[in-house]
Amino acid sequence: MNFDSLAQNMTPDIYSRLREAVELGRWPNQVALTKEQRNLCLEAILKYEISQQVPQQRRTGFIDQGCKSKSATIASVTLPDAGGL
Repeated sequence: MNFDSLAQNMTPDIYSRLREAVELGRWPNQVALTKEQRNLCLEAILKYEISQQVPQQRRTGFIDQGCKSKSATIASVTLPDAGGL
């Protein structure tokens, strides 16, 4: 079984736990995610959302581009390195 099929067969519970781990930067046992673990978790989350046809507005990393006013600006966000937690 390859990574794609594992992500497609992921349960909703595992998906939510991976999302939480990425959001907090640590596993439920308080151990920090390594950079590689965070990247693999994000890849699995994104593949799961595509395979389960999660609406685009609810997908990880979605940015609403609905506001077309000239006064709207898009700010860049830098995530902290999880290794420092």
